Amino acid sequence: MGLNLSNKVLDKSKILCREPFFVTLALSASPDIQTNPTDIVLILDRSGSMTGLPLEEVKSAAKTFIDIIDEATDGVKDGTIGNGSSIGIVSFSTTATEDSPLSTSVSDLKAAVDTLVAGGNTNHSDAFKKARELFDPLSTNAKVMVMFTDGKTTVGPNPSIEAALARSLGITIYCIGLTGSGGIDVSALNDWATDPDSTHVSIAPTPSDLEEIFKQLAANISKTGATNIVIDEVLNDEFNIVQILPPNIGNASLINNTTLKWTIDELGKTTNEGASLTFEVKYLGDSSGVFEVNKSIQYTDDENNIANFGSPEIAIDCTDVIVVDPCPTPQNIDFDNCQDYLDYDLGNYFLDNLGRILELSLTIKNVCPNKKVALAVILNQVDDLGVETKKGMKIISVPPHNSDVCEDIRLTNIKFVLPEENGLLCQKRRYAARVIANYIDNNPIC
Repeated sequence: MGLNLSNKVLDKSKILCREPFFVTLALSASPDIQTNPTDIVLILDRSGSMTGLPLEEVKSAAKTFIDIIDEATDGVKDGTIGNGSSIGIVSFSTTATEDSPLSTSVSDLKAAVDTLVAGGNTNHSDAFKKARELFDPLSTNAKVMVMFTDGKTTVGPNPSIEAALARSLGITIYCIGLTGSGGIDVSALNDWATDPDSTHVSIAPTPSDLEEIFKQLAANISKTGATNIVIDEVLNDEFNIVQILPPNIGNASLINNTTLKWTIDELGKTTNEGASLTFEVKYLGDSSGVFEVNKSIQYTDDENNIANFGSPEIAIDCTDVIVVDPCPTPQNIDFDNCQDYLDYDLGNYFLDNLGRILELSLTIKNVCPNKKVALAVILNQVDDLGVETKKGMKIISVPPHNSDVCEDIRLTNIKFVLPEENGLLCQKRRYAARVIANYIDNNPIC
């Protein structure tokens, strides 16, 4: 079945300047459909929010999917799905309908798709149940569900139960979501789909994107598992790779601060298989805005599969940042040429960094122009009974800004030194932090 799905996801949609975040690359692959017959059920949302263009686009996408599977199963686009594979159609709104049983007739399948009419609520549970009932439990064919939806569940039982039952029966579930008027619950799609989520869930921002997603999924389902995979990921210059976590399959290496290479010998040769790689990234710029993280990503394998990881964006907030406790000024120590020993006195050093160090940061929201702010951070230690003991307080004077509008002010590097107590090291310790802030002048500009 080839490369089924490729994806790239960020663990955060918005960060502050210099704040790290994680990026995950993922893909899945399965054996060749010609030698591994597969029964596929398309589950299509026809609720009221699909009225108009969304339903027309999903009909077109579903028919393209059927054509690709038709040609892939026997090497010719002849109107018949060959070599033991088949496709069924289930649609759903308030309830689900079997629009076509598992069939090899392309014309019958397309006719079933063309009859769909939008209206009603969204019952995902009944859709999964009806789709599961289309499969022959005695068949040795691989079994796949492709769930398409544009909204959240509004009627019926919890769909997670039916989706879990399908997965337990060996059915692979892919979920395609459209950002529609009903809103998409991505966490629900992740829950329903086969793991890993990143290779079995895809979101279409607009109806026009559906054709490409269905086309890619069908094209890759029809190919053999992938071998000698090479993925070259290059980030935009404003981002740096901090670290690469070991992938679950294959090997990844850092080429430079913005580039990594991920290689996989084979994926999905004998069974459906997913691979994922996560790496940590940091933004080094100083401008706010919405930025694409990667400059380019290239995929190759011996089977000429097509991978489309997308180019996710992240919103970055670079508000004014005030460093409360700056790092101590270093003293420079120089060795002269050929000098092999140096005795250097660093001077007096006060014991202000014994024990653990807690570093806090916070953002003061909507600070008006030309107004000073006084802020106090109060830190108490909490014992097992919930009793608090005072441990420290920082009083901070925040200088005014001269912008034309109220702005957020970011405070960083607020440090508390927490000595170890009673000679016991590495104890678990719990603290409660409180913040009090107010203006300390009477300038009524705001």
